[in-house]
Amino acid sequence: MSTVAPAAAAPIKILALGTSLTQGYGVPPGQDFTAVLETQLRASHLDVKLINAGVSGDTSAGGLSRVDWSLADHPDAAIVELGSNDALRGQSPAQTEKNISAVLAKLTAAHVPVLLVGMKAPRNLGPKYAAQFDPIYPKLAKQYGTLLYPFMLDGVALNAKLNQADGIHPNPAGVKIIVGKMLPLVEQLVRLVMH
Repeated sequence: MSTVAPAAAAPIKILALGTSLTQGYGVPPGQDFTAVLETQLRASHLDVKLINAGVSGDTSAGGLSRVDWSLADHPDAAIVELGSNDALRGQSPAQTEKNISAVLAKLTAAHVPVLLVGMKAPRNLGPKYAAQFDPIYPKLAKQYGTLLYPFMLDGVALNAKLNQADGIHPNPAGVKIIVGKMLPLVEQLVRLVMH
């Protein structure tokens, strides 16, 4: 009679589908959003592995084109951070909404719980654009029943001490603040997978 030891549970895989903000543009390796977030989650005794699927300059259309490929990794959960480059390019908010909606639909169909990360339109595009762009995220989170972090750069945007010279991308100190503020929601996302 042989005794078989139970296999160790695999870490929970979290897909981080996003732009340069997810990828870690301009910050040293290990200090990008996904690396810092994984370290913080592990410090909370959560066995997770983050898959950094951030692509610098990516639009919501680019994110949509990568979803099927990203699902091949069989993630247990996903963080979706798309739309910032759409706004920087002044693209149609309706199209951005349609693309992010399609991303969420694919993840939902694959039974992957999602934390949707919101963005705000650059204010130089005027109040009309912002009024069309900013509500996309709360609306889609409600529609798909996802968790929502309302604004990726909350507490970091427009603070020179927390951003790189371009004024757009957070520096390592800014990344730490973003992760710290988002951590409770990501822990909630992990708990959704565990139950």
